[in-house]
Amino acid sequence: MVIPLSYSFRSLWTRRLTTFLTAMGMALVVFVFADVLMLAAGLQKTLVQTGSYDNVVCLRKGSTSEVDSAIEKDKAAVIETLPGIATDDKGEQLLAKEVVILITLPKQQGGSSNVTVRGIGRKSLDLRHQARLVQGRMPNFGVPEMVVGSSLVKRFEGLAVGSTLSGNLKNWRVVGIMEAGNTAFSSEIWADADQVMQAFRRPVYSVVIFKLTDADLFDRVRGLIENDPRLTLQAKPEIKFYLEQSEMMAKFLKILGITLTVIFSLGAILGAMITMYAAVANRTREIGTLRALGFQRRAILMSFLIESILLGFIGGLIGLFFAAFMQLVTISTVNFQTFSELAFKFTLTPAIIIESMSFALAMGLAGGILPAFRASRMNIVDAIRAG
Repeated sequence: MVIPLSYSFRSLWTRRLTTFLTAMGMALVVFVFADVLMLAAGLQKTLVQTGSYDNVVCLRKGSTSEVDSAIEKDKAAVIETLPGIATDDKGEQLLAKEVVILITLPKQQGGSSNVTVRGIGRKSLDLRHQARLVQGRMPNFGVPEMVVGSSLVKRFEGLAVGSTLSGNLKNWRVVGIMEAGNTAFSSEIWADADQVMQAFRRPVYSVVIFKLTDADLFDRVRGLIENDPRLTLQAKPEIKFYLEQSEMMAKFLKILGITLTVIFSLGAILGAMITMYAAVANRTREIGTLRALGFQRRAILMSFLIESILLGFIGGLIGLFFAAFMQLVTISTVNFQTFSELAFKFTLTPAIIIESMSFALAMGLAGGILPAFRASRMNIVDAIRAG
């Protein structure tokens, strides 16, 4: 005989206060667990969306980021002669030679942080379809002007349209603000590449980026670049390049967050175990009566396990409900790969929902297994007498 599922629901409802407190403890752990995964997913989504599937990024062999890459001007000129590079309506190549450097700027809430300055070419905006102006204009080439990502304006001082930066960028004027959605470009400053190279005495480019006429041509173009002894360069799809930029930071967040969550979960499991032991102690006669009615030990065991798993299920739903609101929050951190500040949002995915609910159910199972075994091993006569 199997004890009806409704029996477990009624038992939880009868102990509403303890059920609520235990479920909230589990909900808190699930909230933290989901937030950690959402943080890593948000970082990866931000960087992956920064790339385009048909753009190719060329860097120096061995470089892991744009900051530590260097491409001499003669090598950049060789790349311009490659076949398969797309052109615009005017017949001009969709190719940009860019330089990426870091500067330190003061934050509005105190302190300072590194910010990425991207020296762009005339076709950079055509290649970066995610970016659009929301205020002012794009910088003119040949003069010290810049456009600032919208995320930076909210967090750093002196980046409003019309302001002037100091330091190496002294007399550089902010002429526009750009919005690039949920991408890394919203956390960058753009200016004329030649002007940036002069200001920072950098004689080489960081990357060369170009659009292919057909994404299927990538393997052929990569072979031409990487097998040319003159170049010593590597080529990557832009999406893959930015995905690699997120891997180190995302892995760190997951390891740190999951470690803390597992520690917190021990308290939640202990709370569920105490709750279930109390339920067994208060329902001794009830358990004896069920055994006298013919319910086997296995049925008693399963009934209490289901009750504990239901606690985890309820806690999981509550935790995910509140975690979902974190998607409204934008945070910033230093990207370990580039050591520059990057703003991104928490992102809740179907995979995170499944993982969080599985974690909640596992906590419920772990907290209920010992009390369930105790209930199933009770002697019928002793249980009725004890009640």
